[in-house]
Amino acid sequence: MAVNLVSLIMQFLTPDMIGRIASALGLDRTNTQTAIGAAVPGLLAGLSGVAAQPGGAQKLVDTVRQQTGVLGSFANMLGASGQSSLIEKGSQILSSLLGGRDQAAPAGAVGKYAGLGQGASGSLLGMLAPIIMGTIGQQQGTRSLDAGAITSLLSSQKDNIAAALPAGFANLLGGTGLLDSLGGAARTATAAAGQTARVTTSAARAVGDTGQRAAVSRNWLFAKPAEQVAQQGVTAVQGLTVGGLDIGKQVTDSITNLRTTLAGITDAASAQAALPKLREVTTQIDKVDGLLAQLSPEQRKVLAGIVNPLMPSLNQLFDKVLAIPGVAELLKPTIDALRAKLAVLTA
Repeated sequence: MAVNLVSLIMQFLTPDMIGRIASALGLDRTNTQTAIGAAVPGLLAGLSGVAAQPGGAQKLVDTVRQQTGVLGSFANMLGASGQSSLIEKGSQILSSLLGGRDQAAPAGAVGKYAGLGQGASGSLLGMLAPIIMGTIGQQQGTRSLDAGAITSLLSSQKDNIAAALPAGFANLLGGTGLLDSLGGAARTATAAAGQTARVTTSAARAVGDTGQRAAVSRNWLFAKPAEQVAQQGVTAVQGLTVGGLDIGKQVTDSITNLRTTLAGITDAASAQAALPKLREVTTQIDKVDGLLAQLSPEQRKVLAGIVNPLMPSLNQLFDKVLAIPGVAELLKPTIDALRAKLAVLTA
């Protein structure tokens, strides 16, 4: 059975675990989930680059061996007494492997992408580093782990990592060199980001042609929440906020989380682990569907113009997942419901 490290890590990061991490760091749960969905493949891309450097693979082996058992004790360390040590050790791991400059690059990108401050995103990455190392060790087995094995493992993950990189996040990392180890797979992910940006620009222009100054920028879909408000300006669609819910943010976060979750499904076991996350996305979309009647026609047009062009690729992901043996029996009802609810947003 093919290994998917992104999927294995995300199986450990259940909705409950993500909620506990968010609470420990004093962060919004949705922003934390968005940040984790970007940070996990981003860090794996960086580690793949480390493995390709002279001596880098052995450094990874030594680090993984030091994290034996961390997955079993992680939850207990999410408290006042243990989490500072956890973050410090994780940050030291990243600094040792990536170097100070390269460690700052993913932290800054995650912060911009998910709407977190640099300090908060750095702390989150510090928490995630031991989980990633522990998962690699659990998968390979620390006794049989050597430089050749870890290089082979990370090299085999290029497509999985690239598929899990959210499009807007891939663009943020595009000039850092952290995606270089992914080769053509990274270029594909970045190209997808460009396509999404072009689609979003077209939606903004369409609304502008009707006389509404809907200032939706090229990067609206994947901008952090504070940037979304600033970019849209004072217009009829500012924030798309209805009943206290920022519909624009809810939809974009939901689609990002949905794509990340789907990309991590490789078999029946990972499908079962993904089911709570898919249900959580369904609940988020439900909230939006219930407020659509309160949007103006122009606000509906902006929303539809953003979501509709993304549906073909989402439907391809849905079909790919359902074609995996044993998955349709578990996920088809949930995926069918998601398709129907997303279709409502495109009307």
